[in-house]
Amino acid sequence: MSVQIFGDQVVEERGENARMSAFVGAIAVADLVKSTLGPKGMDKLLQSASSDQSIVTNDGATILKSIPLDNPAAKVLVNLSKVQDDEIGDGTTSVTVLSGELLREAEKLIEQSKIHPQTVIEGYRIASRAALKALEEVAVDNSKDPVKFRDDLVKIAKTTLSSKILSQDKEQFAELATEAILRLKGNTNLEHIQIIKILGGNLEDSFLDDGFLLAKKFGTNQPKRVENAKILIANTGLDSDKVKIFGTKFKSNSTSGIAQLERAERERMKGKVEKISKFGINTFVNRQLIYDYPEQLFSDKGINSVEHADFEGVERLALATGGDVVSTFDDPEHCRLGECDLIEEIVIGEETFLRFSGCKVREACSIVLRGATLQVLDEAERSLHDALGVLSQTTREPRTVLGGGCAEMVMSRAVDTAAQSTDGKRAMAVEAFARALRQLPTILADNAGLDSGELVTRLRAAAYGGLSSAGLDLTRGELGDMRELGIVESFTLKRAVVRAAAEASEVLLRVDHVVRARPRTAGRAQ
Repeated sequence: MSVQIFGDQVVEERGENARMSAFVGAIAVADLVKSTLGPKGMDKLLQSASSDQSIVTNDGATILKSIPLDNPAAKVLVNLSKVQDDEIGDGTTSVTVLSGELLREAEKLIEQSKIHPQTVIEGYRIASRAALKALEEVAVDNSKDPVKFRDDLVKIAKTTLSSKILSQDKEQFAELATEAILRLKGNTNLEHIQIIKILGGNLEDSFLDDGFLLAKKFGTNQPKRVENAKILIANTGLDSDKVKIFGTKFKSNSTSGIAQLERAERERMKGKVEKISKFGINTFVNRQLIYDYPEQLFSDKGINSVEHADFEGVERLALATGGDVVSTFDDPEHCRLGECDLIEEIVIGEETFLRFSGCKVREACSIVLRGATLQVLDEAERSLHDALGVLSQTTREPRTVLGGGCAEMVMSRAVDTAAQSTDGKRAMAVEAFARALRQLPTILADNAGLDSGELVTRLRAAAYGGLSSAGLDLTRGELGDMRELGIVESFTLKRAVVRAAAEASEVLLRVDHVVRARPRTAGRAQ
């Protein structure tokens, strides 16, 4: 006799079927982004089905979060790449691909060798510890020498940008990103670095401005230049042609009544401007509109006004100049004013900006990106964000490792050594972890159109023979010394990739039952 437990529209998968569903979904996602890995990786063009919007990118996190997925295991890898992007800034494709390769190897062990998933998980844990220990042993710390450390940062930026749209100008952008990060003096808050995208020109026309740029102008008939600026940053209403009470209406039997209302509004505005002028400022920046009458009052008092500075612009400006964003003006002594040496109007391309230079918080700076199309500018911003994210984390954890598949091969060697001292079937799982690590340099070579079989075999022989700096020189299509070539990566990034990939694969290996059901709705039986 069969007993019905689940309601209608519930589908369940058990055992092997559930595990295969998880494996297939995760491996498919890894294969989707695998071709974007490395300096010779290709881009994806993502076209919206409901609009004309399109994205051209090779950023793993951007690709995965832009594609709707139905498989729960696939969504685990999407979340994994998102966390990697948020925490480190780069390595989103690497962590997804490594997770997929670990699951591909696990699938073979479970299907062909009939090894229990818990045994595979134990082996992967042993391998992960051995790999991370080897990574720590080869990591180099140059933070005590400012010149060498800056050189490390530039090399890391070049390595990060070599797989992006900025690769042709990676020398310029690596210097630009390094300079911006060093200005933060160890702070990892990238809010201090403003990225402005302006259509026109070429990518090589991009530059770093050591001030803060606001896409606004001063008020009518106000000076275009203010020295020794004392800035009040506000979020207040200065539009005097309406009563700002929701739903209020006025009825008047004569024009004199309307005139009286307007006079009252003007007096209110005048009173507010009087309060603002008592702060002893020469520049007033408001998030909301400033109408003609209060603007005229500001001009009469020698105060330059800026209206409708967007919320993000106001917040960044407060951060850069050391001021507060205020909404009431009764206590001038309790308000911090923003300060900078000079404010002037400048033109970039066809747009006018206010440039705040010599800001009180010296860490602030602006990066202006130029490009021919919006797609180019958006991808350039994503690429630069990755580089800035990695560099900011490197200032906190300054150790570096070598790229070009070198670090992966060093870890693979350590994992293979650990497998020799591991008993039982767990040793097979440890060896599988090593094979998954070796897949990363294999994919790098494949994406460059090279003979990955020969190159990776030679790289393995070199690494296992004691050449700890050997890696893939994908430009020449041969092995090279990564230290001499300056192909350096952040230790934090590599460690995060291995840790996260191992944990994600473990989560999916534990699955033996998948239940799919539509969400409960109001009125349905509980």
